[in-house]
Amino acid sequence: MNTPHTEIAELGEFGLIDRLTKGLVTRNDSTLLGVGDDAAAIRHPSPDLTLVTTDLLLEGVHFDLTYTPLKHLGYKAAIVNFSDIYAMNGRPTQLTVALGLSKRFSVEDVESLYAGIRHACEVYGVDLVGGDTTSSMTGLTLALTCIGAVAPDRLVRRDGAHDTDLICVSGDLGAAYMGLQLLEREKRIFRGEADFTPDFSGREYLLERQLRPEARRDIIDSLAEAHLLPTAMMDISDGLASELLHIAHSSHVGCRIYEDRLPIDYQTAAMAEEFNMNLSTAALNGGEDYELLFTLPLTAYERAETLKGVHIIGHITRPELGCLLVGRDGGEVPLQAQGWPAPKGA
Repeated sequence: MNTPHTEIAELGEFGLIDRLTKGLVTRNDSTLLGVGDDAAAIRHPSPDLTLVTTDLLLEGVHFDLTYTPLKHLGYKAAIVNFSDIYAMNGRPTQLTVALGLSKRFSVEDVESLYAGIRHACEVYGVDLVGGDTTSSMTGLTLALTCIGAVAPDRLVRRDGAHDTDLICVSGDLGAAYMGLQLLEREKRIFRGEADFTPDFSGREYLLERQLRPEARRDIIDSLAEAHLLPTAMMDISDGLASELLHIAHSSHVGCRIYEDRLPIDYQTAAMAEEFNMNLSTAALNGGEDYELLFTLPLTAYERAETLKGVHIIGHITRPELGCLLVGRDGGEVPLQAQGWPAPKGA
């Protein structure tokens, strides 16, 4: 059965936009005007603050279409933006999408991508209010901007952590990274074999965390219900170590986290053993977990312990004590971020 392949040129830009945005509905009162004009019109109720975040995703850098379905890519691209808003303790309300498309992409391809974006908007109650499309010479480019809102007294930044604060993290760590390693391995095998069927049995959770992550709206809800306001918070996109160093640098503090308290799923541990990788390194530096890392006052310890899906992994210290990982044997090593250099003074 042949898959339909409609050239984008057959529809033109306006025809494509009409097809992609057909049936869009608005869910938020703050959306006064969505798709269909030169700009969207948004009015958040006073005195709420407006939050804005943008992510740029490039084919070959941030994603590989060899193993990433376009619908999953669209969903994940939206989730990445929503997660940034939740990390400020806000609520995402509107989203815009800009696409750069090379000639190899058909109308059906773009519809699949948009189906994932629209599904994410439906799940999280976000309005898709605009965007742009243009031609690209280098594959697929996505630029998404999410707008959200938060009450001024509920805004959480990354620079508010204090000595003795608890360091907390949601969910588990390293699964997305191990999912990526699994996909890359199967890709290498696929390239060397003409008749190849990838084997992902027993590794479904890792694939889901890599290809179709979720933003932790539930943790924001749980914190509000428990009357807890984090002193600092970030989402984990570049790895726990990197984000914790950002908080320490911005807050002018040190930190201690404990290796035996890092939350790691069984499938992640099994995959790390299969790849002969250090499990703690995967948890600390893997990235793309999109869990929430936050600090709470020590006085909130009992309430923090009762939060479902939240783990206390360490505490904030004075800046002169540095940022350290305490191993299972009690030894201490400096916390290091992979990829981008750690901020000076962290």
